[in-house]
Amino acid sequence: MSTLVVVEEILRETAVPMSVREIVERAGVRLPSKSKTPDTVVARDLSMDIKKKGEGSLFARTSPGRYTLRALVSQTQPSEATALAPAALRQAASAPPAGAAAVAPQPMSALAARKPAAPAPAARPAGRDSAEGGGYVG
Repeated sequence: MSTLVVVEEILRETAVPMSVREIVERAGVRLPSKSKTPDTVVARDLSMDIKKKGEGSLFARTSPGRYTLRALVSQTQPSEATALAPAALRQAASAPPAGAAAVAPQPMSALAARKPAAPAPAARPAGRDSAEGGGYVG
């Protein structure tokens, strides 16, 4: 059995996104790799499968280091989006706090002109009190 077949079985059993560490712990001896770092092997195989196959991959990355089956993402995504962020909540989150004055965004052209830089200090002529010249003062 390949690593990806074992990972697929585990993700089907749990039906929730899992970290690579959780997948490896659940797989135990079922993983075909005898590597000292099975987490790395699983993460590499999942990443390469997603990179090579794109939308055709069985797997999807839900967040860094967490994976699930693509079929499960497409089933849960629309309901989660509507349950977690309805329009009223998005508007309430973007509204200013009570008592705060609302400030309308301004275009870049309305911003004040940049203040000119301060003039450079005048150059001092090289003379006896200057460090330039490197001669012996005596």
